[in-house]
Amino acid sequence: MSMPDTVTFYMEPELCESARAGKHNFIGKVAQVVQAAGMGVDYAPFGPRGAPSGKGRTLSHIKAPPDADGLCFRRAYHYPFWQIEQTSERAAWDVAQRLFDPDPSEAEEAARFYAFWQKRLFGKAPQSARRDGFIYVPLQGKLSAHRPFQICSPLDMVRACLTHTDKPVVATVHPNEVYSAPEIAALEAMAKADPRLTVQRGGMDDLLPYCDYVVTQNSSVAFNGYFFGKSALLFRKADFHHIATLAEADDLTEGFAAVQTAAPDYAAYIHWFWQRNCINAGRPEAEETIAARLRRFGWMS
Repeated sequence: MSMPDTVTFYMEPELCESARAGKHNFIGKVAQVVQAAGMGVDYAPFGPRGAPSGKGRTLSHIKAPPDADGLCFRRAYHYPFWQIEQTSERAAWDVAQRLFDPDPSEAEEAARFYAFWQKRLFGKAPQSARRDGFIYVPLQGKLSAHRPFQICSPLDMVRACLTHTDKPVVATVHPNEVYSAPEIAALEAMAKADPRLTVQRGGMDDLLPYCDYVVTQNSSVAFNGYFFGKSALLFRKADFHHIATLAEADDLTEGFAAVQTAAPDYAAYIHWFWQRNCINAGRPEAEETIAARLRRFGWMS
């Protein structure tokens, strides 16, 4: 297969400078693999519309590739785990299509791996996790919009929590999102109408250890909840949906009942997801894993 001489990484300006200076571990490893395959490497900041199309092979950070010659790369929730994919839509990633099939012979390794990352990411908090009787609902953006990939709008998701359970609900707006005045007003009106609803900005570290479970579209908070043994009810398919309960628009009652009793093997899942289905940039075999991903998309023979 013929291939262009140069692969251009497109990313945010600060990340671009880090990559140019050779200070980004994962990007540096990808660059080494690309160069070993006979291609050059260049780094460029995103333009107003992201990466330009028609410029040959590109790797875009988080954003959708500009054309069929592009791929995207994204951290898999925490360093040093990464994904390289053809799309920025996480529900379409390879791992999202796979069946969760842990190897029983890896149970002890998975338990050690899980315990290590529990402590590494959250210290002692997972060991004292409990259920204090409330639902944690981390919100993302576009609260009033029912987009095609969602079961309902985020606001309707909050309403569903109040309708289908009698528990208190803590809904959090994302610290980095910009919300419109009507969106915030709608949330505040819901809280005024039902005293079970509390609305606040962020607060994951204070809420995950004590909630009963997480309800969200596909927020990474639900993935983090796995480290606390907290089940998740997803109103949209995500890349980490395998052990979550998936909400169905025509039977939300069943979904809320199921998530309350769900008890998946969190250790096996985190090990399977990260070690078997992501690129661990801290491992000796990281470059071979990167090469395998590029071969998967026809960039290398």
